[in-house]
Amino acid sequence: MLASPAPAIPDDRGLIFEPKWDGFRCLVFADGGQITLQSRSGRDLARYFPEVVEALGSALPDCVLDGELVVDIDQRLDFDALTERIHPAKSRVTLLAGQTPARYIAFDALAIGEESLVDEDFRTRRAALEKLLAQHGGPRLHLTPATEDPDEAREWFTVFEGAGLDGVIGKPADGRYTPNKRTLLKFKHERTADCVVAGLRWYKDTEPGTSVGSLMLGLHDDQGRLHHVGVVGSFTAAVRRELATELADLITDDPDHPWLTGDHENQRLPGAESRWRSGEQPWVPLRPDRVLEVRYEHTEGHAPKRFRHTARFHRWRPDRTATSCDYAQLDEPVRYDLEAVLHGEVRAK
Repeated sequence: MLASPAPAIPDDRGLIFEPKWDGFRCLVFADGGQITLQSRSGRDLARYFPEVVEALGSALPDCVLDGELVVDIDQRLDFDALTERIHPAKSRVTLLAGQTPARYIAFDALAIGEESLVDEDFRTRRAALEKLLAQHGGPRLHLTPATEDPDEAREWFTVFEGAGLDGVIGKPADGRYTPNKRTLLKFKHERTADCVVAGLRWYKDTEPGTSVGSLMLGLHDDQGRLHHVGVVGSFTAAVRRELATELADLITDDPDHPWLTGDHENQRLPGAESRWRSGEQPWVPLRPDRVLEVRYEHTEGHAPKRFRHTARFHRWRPDRTATSCDYAQLDEPVRYDLEAVLHGEVRAK
């Protein structure tokens, strides 16, 4: 099941609210002690999370569950640590399974034993899930909290972000399980930040110089270093062409560009190799003079941080100087204890 964004948590009593976990969406198929972990795209995740396979295999009877794989460090979800678990080397997978073990947060039941639940309403499925995990829980297997009180959901929305969560989900209590349909509601944090535009990538399959694919964003740290914090894209075809013309005069090969100079210690840079790509991703440096305001949901990583998702363009800021765009403008949620979240409690760390 998928969710559509909604602006605010409503007072509609027909919804059941849950925390929105920031992890890998995952279906669990338990069959005679054998566990299959399947991503939303159908990818087999079992080889990357052997500790979860072992824990669920010894705990669960035959069933199909929907939920999220998460990794937490110091009682806070850590998406970077979770992505590091996707590694081709078995020795590395084994090492990380011990160092940063994952949890499975269950929030729906599609089948228990021979009984399919997909045509049951969510209230019935939730009751079946609660009963199942009350009998078969474990240290790596958790039931997500749930509430029908909109005021409690609003409090969760505010305080649970401090444990690394992504917002709140609203599920129709009388809704059946509808695969690949956006019948759920998601209420996510959204903020704005002024960023330096210090580079661009040309739009795929077009002649370089004719259409902009994305703009590369930077923020300054306390030492004045400019870090690459993300990109903004999703422009219309007309705007992509307009940007190519508008920004042409800013294209530079200046060796003193802050992302081209030799001192890159503790600096986030664009285009680097990662576990998702084997080579550097080409980009075009721009004189870091222009400033724009973007909307973003939240950040990830250890200092210096970056935007978790692609930012959304809001407006140009000709009134702002590039040097004024720094990390100080980013909100930092108060830290909260993940164990308190798992119990649906509101307790500061």
